[in-house]
Amino acid sequence: MGGDSGEDDPIIHFVFVHGASHGAWCWYKIITLLDAAGFKSSTVDLTGAGISLTDSKTVFHSDQYNRPLFSLLSDLPPFHKVILVGHSIGGASVTEALCKFTDKISMAIYITASMVKPGSISSPNLLNKLEGEEEICDYTFGEGTDKPPTGFIIKEEFRRHYYYNQSPLEDITLSSKLLRPAPMRAFQDLDKLPPNPKAENVPRVYIKTAKDNIIDPMRQDQMVENWPVFQMYVLEESDHSPFFSVPTTLFDYLLHAVSSLQQ
Repeated sequence: MGGDSGEDDPIIHFVFVHGASHGAWCWYKIITLLDAAGFKSSTVDLTGAGISLTDSKTVFHSDQYNRPLFSLLSDLPPFHKVILVGHSIGGASVTEALCKFTDKISMAIYITASMVKPGSISSPNLLNKLEGEEEICDYTFGEGTDKPPTGFIIKEEFRRHYYYNQSPLEDITLSSKLLRPAPMRAFQDLDKLPPNPKAENVPRVYIKTAKDNIIDPMRQDQMVENWPVFQMYVLEESDHSPFFSVPTTLFDYLLHAVSSLQQ
């Protein structure tokens, strides 16, 4: 253990960050595998997601949305570092955490996730293709219908196609009970960070999903090209939700990525 010696805590600790409309619950298969293998793992419900008591229509800024993640990282013991893992738009939360808590993160892993180099000009939000499609999404108007929407969620009849086209039916059923509207306003602040050379020194891994109907595989390649990573893996049979569709392979890739830190 680190103690007062100034050495990093040797415990391998994964922290998982969900994407839009999801919550800590979506990682249940991965957490089960990690726990059985003797690793430490944590999940967070970002503000307005999962079992958070905050209504997402009141979440307007990324700092507010990411607060549970920032609180977890700030409360870590001295010299304790984590493997921070983000899915989808949760990748933007990972990058923001990487800039704010660089010394607490030993590796950042992006799973079919937003990955924009701090200080660069980001391309349109990963979810823009959905946010503008009224026939695909339902919207919430926390400030009244005369103001822009404050939240969105993919309509139930489209969720399998976009999120879970390779996932088991029971996981689709589970998600139908737990998905919540995502805070559109908070997402507008994401991926808009100043340059941070120190954060860029933290190893990053990208895990690409080849059968993804939300983030096109070519778009994923483009993000990696724009901000090259330490390692890249491809889940050939995965939809946008590999924690459901290919959990064992995802688990293996996570362990392989982390093993490179110990070499």
